[in-house]
Amino acid sequence: MTDPFQNVDAAGPEFIRVFANAMEVRQSEPAMETIVARYLDKLAFSEGSLTVEVGSGAGAIARRIADRAAPGAVIGFEPSKGFVEEARIRAEGVENLSFEVADGAALPLPDDAADAVVMHTVLSHVDKPDALIGEACRILRSGGRLVICDADFSKSTLSSFANDPLDICAREFTSHFVTDAYLVGKLRQLIADAGLILEDFTHETRVSSTREGMRPWVDRVTSLMVERGDIGQPLADAFVAEFERRADNGTLYGYQVFATAIALKP
Repeated sequence: MTDPFQNVDAAGPEFIRVFANAMEVRQSEPAMETIVARYLDKLAFSEGSLTVEVGSGAGAIARRIADRAAPGAVIGFEPSKGFVEEARIRAEGVENLSFEVADGAALPLPDDAADAVVMHTVLSHVDKPDALIGEACRILRSGGRLVICDADFSKSTLSSFANDPLDICAREFTSHFVTDAYLVGKLRQLIADAGLILEDFTHETRVSSTREGMRPWVDRVTSLMVERGDIGQPLADAFVAEFERRADNGTLYGYQVFATAIALKP
């Protein structure tokens, strides 16, 4: 199955709604707010600056960038029309922020136009991350910075004990909703190949114990397995019930590693 994040509009309105909301919930978690705040702290914003987010989804990160960059301009480029519509609604009243439909490998900006480019959980969902990084280099001015923040999906888990059956959901999510689970391990080379200078590379963990943050890992995955005929509805219901039980009694444990790379264009 192709990663649905490669063509969100084809996945349908329900997918857009579910994951737009899930992204809002994930970003509101203290661990994720800290991750984003740390890389924004390392960027310089001015009144005339332009910051671009590539693959902005429904705008959860772009709104945080806009708040920090104001009155500097922020543009979120996103290939999904559905996500862009959601992003514009959710950012109503944010004067320095706009959203446009565009492929991250072909951005409608001239050379040397941007002071910073942010890619937040984008490159793990594309076939050719080097094309997006190359396009970011093109639009960055000399001295501008590229921020890449992504999850190391190869390390994601829902396990609380050996052979935990609920972890099947995490592994299935990685298999069917991620293009390259090992993207983070390739970032240093991708950045070097693009001619950028790596300034900072950090790893931080996201531990989630609330149902809202991890629900798509279970709901979407079990529905998919039923549709494929891999499991029956009773087993899917049992996975969801166990997920809810752990969320209720405080034993739910979701774990991810996030890496952030900051690179300078010479």
